[in-house]
Amino acid sequence: MARLGYRMVRYADDFVILCQSAEQAQMALNEVNVWVNANGLTLHPNKTHVGNCLLEGQGFEFLGYRFEAGKRRVRQKSLQGFKDKIREKTCRTRGDSMARIIADLTPTIRGWYGYFKHAGRRVFPRLDGFIRRRLRAILRKQDKRPGLGRCHADHKRWPNAYFAGLGLFTMTEARRSASPSR
Repeated sequence: MARLGYRMVRYADDFVILCQSAEQAQMALNEVNVWVNANGLTLHPNKTHVGNCLLEGQGFEFLGYRFEAGKRRVRQKSLQGFKDKIREKTCRTRGDSMARIIADLTPTIRGWYGYFKHAGRRVFPRLDGFIRRRLRAILRKQDKRPGLGRCHADHKRWPNAYFAGLGLFTMTEARRSASPSR
């Protein structure tokens, strides 16, 4: 592809070819089809398409990100997978101390943030809130109180600073400290 003048980004068997026009993109797709067929392979029909990632609705997903309308977001499947991992580690009936639960969560949160830190900043406060809500639900269960940790009284009883004091890594704070001030 480089010899033909195309700019390509690839990781293992996934790749994206960057083009200046729709015609050039279609020509690149034809070249890929020729190579794939010559080597006895096939392109995945759901993953293969030509589009303008600067336009809404024509973006693409690559390595856990969604590139669309000139923005880089976390792919929905990646978000769901992260939330599932958090749910697995924050079962309300977990009998460990909050410090131990947070110590168990921290590598998962740090690793996920380390990979997706280049995504749009709006995702991080929502995920931090989701994590703290799960932790508040555990605290409510340990106090033998029903509920999921969403009420205002729970926020007052266990504020964000409480979890920060126990060492909870927050992606919002990490993003804020990594971003240069304007």
